[in-house]
Amino acid sequence: MAREKKHRPTGRRSPWAAAALIGIGLLLTGGIYAGASAAMASTTEPAAASALTVEDGQKLFQANCATCHGLNLQGSENGPSLYGVGELSVHFQVSTGRMPLQQSGPQAPQKPPQFTEDQVAAIAAYVQSTAPGPTFPAAEVLDGQGDSAHGAELFRINCAMCHNVAGAGGALTEGKYAPNLHTVSPLNMYAAMVTGPQNMPVFNDMNLTPEEKRDVISYLVYLQQNESPGGFDLGSLGPVSEGLFIWIFGIGTLIALTVWVTAKSN
Repeated sequence: MAREKKHRPTGRRSPWAAAALIGIGLLLTGGIYAGASAAMASTTEPAAASALTVEDGQKLFQANCATCHGLNLQGSENGPSLYGVGELSVHFQVSTGRMPLQQSGPQAPQKPPQFTEDQVAAIAAYVQSTAPGPTFPAAEVLDGQGDSAHGAELFRINCAMCHNVAGAGGALTEGKYAPNLHTVSPLNMYAAMVTGPQNMPVFNDMNLTPEEKRDVISYLVYLQQNESPGGFDLGSLGPVSEGLFIWIFGIGTLIALTVWVTAKSN
């Protein structure tokens, strides 16, 4: 009697099994690599984000500012000396993009800054360490919590003749101008009062005490945070723009109405 042959399994797998194994392997490898990269980044990011040093500021200054202001801040025929200007002036000029200057003119215009906040701080620290001058104020001076009403009075007496009572800016002589203050940071408001950039006079503590500077800053911050209560501000230029608006649209509307009534009567 013939024995019944038993069929052994061949051991062959479906062709899709190999593809599935390869895919699983790639996913695992990619996941492990991504996790390791994230872990390495988390350990290196704090070092990269740390503040730059005074030496870094010196290198930035020599590469971008020394052409005009000299390697030792002594100045040249193309730019003034920086002795005594201090970190506050450097922060104002560089953080607002006024420096480095692109071309000569009646005054340096504000433009997008060319340096990061850390780089600006490093350049300012280098200048302060080499030629000390006005420095940053206490945080309380910039908090915008002073007496806004008193600040408004001080602003009208000392600043409105150039910057407009609403801080909208205005034209000066020989192509110069007082800038709009609606987007200026509290620190740069203080820096402008203390260092007197461009055509602005210097307001030292004998002219305006730190408390009074705080009140002026509080008033300007109030203007920035609150819309005009009268509706459309027409550039905050006062009776000039308001009278022009009334003349063009008011008188124009009356003339158009008169012409329409006359045409209908005829």
